[in-house]
Amino acid sequence: MYSEEEHNEISNKYNELIGCWKAQPDKGELEMINKAFDLAVHVHSTMRRRSKEPYVYHPIEVAIICAKDMRLDAISIACALLHDVVEDTEVTIEDIQTIFNQQIATIISGLTKIKDVLDDSTRSMQAEYFKQIILSLSNDMRVIMIKMADRLHNMRTLEHMSRDKQLKIASETLMLYAPFAYRMGLYNIKTELEDLSLKYTEPEFYNHIYKQLENTEPNRSKFIMQFVKPIEEILSKTEIKHQIQVRTKSLYGIYQKMSQQNISFDEVYDIFAIRIILDVDIEQERLECWKVYSLITEIYKPKHDRLRDWISIPKANGYAALHTTVMSKTGKWVEVQIKSNRMHEIAETGFASHHYYKNITDENKVIEEWLNRIRDQFQNADNDALSFLDDFKLDIYSDEIYTFTPKGDMIKLPVNSSALDFAYAIHTEIGNRSIGAKVNLTLVPLKHTLTSGDQVEIITSKKQTPLPEWLNYVITTKAKYHIKEALKIEKKKHYSDGKQKLNELFETVGIEFSKQNIKKLKDFIKIESLIDLYYEADVGRIDLNDLKRCWNIAERTPWFSSFIPFIRSKAQVEDKHEESLAERIRNKPEEVVLGESVNTDYKIATCCNPIAGDDVIGLITPGMPMLIHRANCKRAQDQMSRFGNRIVKAKWKQHDPLLFLAGIKFTSIDKTGLIYQLADIISNKYNLKIRSFNLTSSNEVSEGKIMLYVKDIANLNELISEIRTIKEIEKVSRMNPE
Repeated sequence: MYSEEEHNEISNKYNELIGCWKAQPDKGELEMINKAFDLAVHVHSTMRRRSKEPYVYHPIEVAIICAKDMRLDAISIACALLHDVVEDTEVTIEDIQTIFNQQIATIISGLTKIKDVLDDSTRSMQAEYFKQIILSLSNDMRVIMIKMADRLHNMRTLEHMSRDKQLKIASETLMLYAPFAYRMGLYNIKTELEDLSLKYTEPEFYNHIYKQLENTEPNRSKFIMQFVKPIEEILSKTEIKHQIQVRTKSLYGIYQKMSQQNISFDEVYDIFAIRIILDVDIEQERLECWKVYSLITEIYKPKHDRLRDWISIPKANGYAALHTTVMSKTGKWVEVQIKSNRMHEIAETGFASHHYYKNITDENKVIEEWLNRIRDQFQNADNDALSFLDDFKLDIYSDEIYTFTPKGDMIKLPVNSSALDFAYAIHTEIGNRSIGAKVNLTLVPLKHTLTSGDQVEIITSKKQTPLPEWLNYVITTKAKYHIKEALKIEKKKHYSDGKQKLNELFETVGIEFSKQNIKKLKDFIKIESLIDLYYEADVGRIDLNDLKRCWNIAERTPWFSSFIPFIRSKAQVEDKHEESLAERIRNKPEEVVLGESVNTDYKIATCCNPIAGDDVIGLITPGMPMLIHRANCKRAQDQMSRFGNRIVKAKWKQHDPLLFLAGIKFTSIDKTGLIYQLADIISNKYNLKIRSFNLTSSNEVSEGKIMLYVKDIANLNELISEIRTIKEIEKVSRMNPE
């Protein structure tokens, strides 16, 4: 139950929700939200979050995000208040339908989490769940919007979770939720999700950038005032109503630039951008934006290759603006963004803002086209959850190109799309029957990569059918799906004959034709489905030699078949051992102390080379040693987002005598004897063994990478500090995980 103080806080939060939703709420809508609020407060009354706060704070905060940051409607806010009711209480979907209506019940059903987790050796619980949420777009996009709000509030309160849960949730957020928020046009939410993810995956980087932004803020403000002053003066002489804002680059954006370009904070030149937001009617916004651009470039010289016209053709997520980079009077490049109030609102709160411009026909058309494209993409997705997410992330991250049909219709495609992608974007049958294409009147193969502005004509034949190699020609989800489906139909024709042939092969070598042995053969020859397996057998690509290699059969003799039961039972024992091992580690993660004699084998991941003292996690893969990664390893984060249920805590044993492979990189002024000086410090002063030393020099500057064996993180940091004292060394740091 709630204390008096908690009752007051709940009331205050509810007032905040209503206040940021509508200035003058509709009576019927307000009654619906009141009813949802009362139900949530009642059914969650005995529940607490890890922070010990009343659980009902969470759905109210999610509803506030939906109202304030997404500008969603009353039904969305009611569903946000109820989003955990069915999952966590005795209330059912039928109860929701009775109390409210079918529409709310459908949305709540879409938000209710998947509880049936598939075998974690072949599927990821997170991947299956996220696929289910995405596919709900085909019914109501508000499901995914509310889920985004739910994830954002969970990230805001992540400090109350254990370290391994923080890493799993932050990695999942960075890999899945943030890019989807970007695609939905939810820029503010995408930025906050990325920054909060960075806070837990790279806490040292996060704190460093945060402090640097604080320390440099006074100088930055002074520079901005001087830069903006002449712009204000020239705009004040016109009748254009406007406001000027400063957008500071997100912490995650700064981190990306620093890590990708290997530069320091001081070398990131686009820490901020100037936004000029015009208060103009939609009919005049393009003209006025270009007029302001003209005025600004009279004051500051533009960088000719940095003009971005997203007014004529907005981004896929609806973003529209003019971007230019100009040279300031102090010799610094500054990005200037010019947009209307309408463009700015859509940029901040996403496509949900279009409800406020519903009388604008063109705007609605753009939104509907985008939604149809997203729905089509997901409905034509691969059935396998992990393949689905791979394709999803590829599509979501890709920039777009603009291509044209012979009649001049524009087709938007991801960058690096092929002529075959274009064919499937037009129509499935055109894709299936494609034999070639003409790009700008020139005949090209189907794998030809398109660029913006290409005019494409697809050449077809009724005799053509999709070929397996076509999967190497396409990158879009729709094309991949339809090619796979066509190939699957063709392969199904070989199912019965292939099964019979494979059965005969098993009989020949004396192996039982069982599900377990079929699975073993599939894994051995790396084939995923039975359809593919029987197809390969029928066309002769699987023979006796494959089976002999799979079961390590040298020469078959009549008495060998008596050993088959032992082969079969051994595999079953191994499977059970793997399952019990994974379960034991998950239930008692404190047992995994690296450097001790633990009850499982482990290997050090070569992608990030963790060493004693690093913050590490273990990833379990059935049939393989546990793999130890640095917690900030990008490959590990990708795995955590896919296989969160296989993550275990890991820590290093104190004072362990093991040596670890680590890498350092440096930039220096070219100097004779530098290699000797470095080798002397590493080998003689620190008594460390060098595995490899690479050095390249150009224009009096040297760049080097050294792989060596160290005792722990303290040992490595001491060495880096010592190398930093060499006068010619400009930069030296540990090599980050790839």
